[in-house]
Amino acid sequence: MALHRSLRSLLPLPLRIARPSLRSLPPRPGKRLLSVSCARRQDLDDKPLFPGASAEYSDTMEFIQPNVIAGIPVYRVMDRQGQIINPKEDPKLDKETVLKMYKKMTLLNTMDRILYESQRQGRISFYMTNYGEEGTHMGSAAALEPHDLVFGQYREAGVLMWRDFPLDMFMSQCYGNVDDPGKGRQMPVHYGSNELNFVTISSPLATQIPQAVGAAYAYKRANNDRVVICYFGEGAASEGDAHAGFNFSATLECPVIFFCRNNGYAISTPTDEQYRGDGIAARGPGYGILSIRVDGNDVFAVYNATREARRRAVSENQPTLIEAMTYRIGHHSTSDDSSAYRSVDEVNYWDKQDHPISRLRNYMLRESMWNDSLEKDWRKQSRKLVLEAFEKAEKRLKPSPSELFHDVYKEMTPHIQRQMDEMRRHVKIYAEHYPMDKFDKF
Repeated sequence: MALHRSLRSLLPLPLRIARPSLRSLPPRPGKRLLSVSCARRQDLDDKPLFPGASAEYSDTMEFIQPNVIAGIPVYRVMDRQGQIINPKEDPKLDKETVLKMYKKMTLLNTMDRILYESQRQGRISFYMTNYGEEGTHMGSAAALEPHDLVFGQYREAGVLMWRDFPLDMFMSQCYGNVDDPGKGRQMPVHYGSNELNFVTISSPLATQIPQAVGAAYAYKRANNDRVVICYFGEGAASEGDAHAGFNFSATLECPVIFFCRNNGYAISTPTDEQYRGDGIAARGPGYGILSIRVDGNDVFAVYNATREARRRAVSENQPTLIEAMTYRIGHHSTSDDSSAYRSVDEVNYWDKQDHPISRLRNYMLRESMWNDSLEKDWRKQSRKLVLEAFEKAEKRLKPSPSELFHDVYKEMTPHIQRQMDEMRRHVKIYAEHYPMDKFDKF
């Protein structure tokens, strides 16, 4: 019966109202009724009624060639010199917001340099920089509301920084000390903050995508004016979880923003080996998702796209896929040597000619918001702030070994209690082999 109703909904309006009117008419000769029935059947034959697609019939076999379809354009607001191209697209952000964007981008850059070098010196175990992608962080974060939920991957430290996650907490997490909210259980750069609505990062790629959709569905049911934004890279978009998440978001009409940072190389795989076709944004329409491709090095373009996506998510429960085209200037991580798969000249081009920080600085200079003196003072101040937090975190003790046994269950079970007691006895007997002076009291 439900299928019959869905088929009727596809029929032209005159035919939809013709059927009940025929029932009310007195009997007529069978030939007349047969002619009406044939007319209806002819109309049905002219329009496909398959429930899985909306299309017309074709009597010519033609395959859709991906290389003859024009690529989705890259939306931008500023050119590389920081000049607004179309005044209608200028977000007209106030000076305070623009300055915050710039200072957070440069502060993130400074933190990256210090923590990267600290890993090379053996002071922390691992690190991932954000060089070249700072615009995607600040542009999107500024467009959200503080109560919106963030699912990050592992290169979104700037989003947390925009929400004023303290430098002390960044450093404590990377050092895994007693002040680390994660109690030293996660790898460095796996940040999280319940207070700032930032879900703790997990290492496996793309697991956050269906999780974000589930959270967005819960927000939809609660009708609480909140959205979810989910960050990932073009490499993670090749994972099965991405496709499941896209489809769920469309069919359940969830208020979620998929934010793909297409930085060209995933871990080490160039895009021409990662996928064929027109990138990530082109996948959205196939799932029934609004899609846009933006210049990820243009912080204003990122802001505009994210702001509009948020508006649609709240007002229409409409998911959106944003593909931010950018470039990973740094190595994938401290475990990677990117010179094995790209040239130094290529990296230098993006670092010197098309960097999001340089573009925003050009805009600020043009608008008399910034000058060389302010630049010099801020660079000095930002380095001091990072180093102070760095030195403080380095001096803090590691979490107590007892933290290994807490939070496994809500209440510690007897067998876990026995394991902890056994470890305590073992460490006491062989104390000379364990540097317990570097750990909190066990």
